[in-house]
Amino acid sequence: MSTQEQSDWDSREPSVLADQRRAYDDMRDRCPVAHSEALGWSLFRHADVQAVLSGPETYSNTSRHHAIPNAMDGPEHTRYRGLLEPYFAEERMEAVEPQCREIAAEAALTLRDENAPDAIASFAEIVALKTMCMFLGWPPETWERVRTWLHGNQKASFDRDREAGAAMADEYVAMVKDANDTHRRANAEPDNVTSRLMATEVDGAHWTDEDIADTLRNWIAGHGTVVAAIGIVAFHLAEDQRLQQELRDQPGLVAAAIEEILRVDGPLVANRRTPTRDVTIGDRRIPAGERISLMWIAANRDEHAFTDATSIRLDRDQEANLAFGAGIHICLGAPLARLEMRIAIEELLAHTTRISLEDTDTPVRDTYPSNGLTKLPLRIS
Repeated sequence: MSTQEQSDWDSREPSVLADQRRAYDDMRDRCPVAHSEALGWSLFRHADVQAVLSGPETYSNTSRHHAIPNAMDGPEHTRYRGLLEPYFAEERMEAVEPQCREIAAEAALTLRDENAPDAIASFAEIVALKTMCMFLGWPPETWERVRTWLHGNQKASFDRDREAGAAMADEYVAMVKDANDTHRRANAEPDNVTSRLMATEVDGAHWTDEDIADTLRNWIAGHGTVVAAIGIVAFHLAEDQRLQQELRDQPGLVAAAIEEILRVDGPLVANRRTPTRDVTIGDRRIPAGERISLMWIAANRDEHAFTDATSIRLDRDQEANLAFGAGIHICLGAPLARLEMRIAIEELLAHTTRISLEDTDTPVRDTYPSNGLTKLPLRIS
């Protein structure tokens, strides 16, 4: 039977989308290497996902979107990643932390003063997207355009609407070019990230706007995941008053709590890889060139990798946590994402005495490719 005829599950079935974590847990136990029309070959076990991440020479990360450096392999990936890693060095994170904290504190105060506020639209999106624009040196108001684009791009992806996806791709490039043009007219300081990107040279040629758009593709799209992550952590704290109080009493545990919550309840469903040769995973033969989906959520809840895997334990060793991936393509922007999430939660706790779920309104979960929330009504005091 050819892979085109095989179907072990339907990743878009309503029961799957209604509770993605439960569905993926079930697949990990029932059919850990499964084929579907929408996702190709899905891997649910931590060991299988880790094996793919450890073999970049066999499992390519290239895609039709020319993202620098994430959609590159081998020496090309190493070269370009080396150019960009300094942007996320510890000293640069320390430099942007005060501005990030100011953004988060303002958003937390606004959230506290609202009646039954939605923590996604009124807090998570504001903190993550305003911080990203600040980090890049983009005009502050651009964050709202980024938010509109993220929503549209995710919908096009879920609907598999190629026409809408192409329109979103064009809008993305236009958004980056407009920000660059604004930057040029303002004669921004050279220490600014966008100015530095404009000054980048490869083989004697400065990067064009298209090169910068290719570089920022994962940074900007990845901030949709940061939004989802902040919302997920806020949801768990509102749902678990004991955990919330523990972090209020010991704010030094916030970073550890974020890592563990996102292991149990990850914001991103999957990423893809493509085998460069025929491979066998489990008892399934996967031909070269076919899509493999690494199911982060299921892998991070695998009892073979984590004892009592579905429980949140702040003392857990996080070395095997795949929330930011692993291997050579581990998330480049993880230092900034961790900074934003930590400060967002610290400021949310610092400017409130209690956060809980709103009795009269229900949180709304997002669906593939996200596992975040589209709506999180909170009661705040």
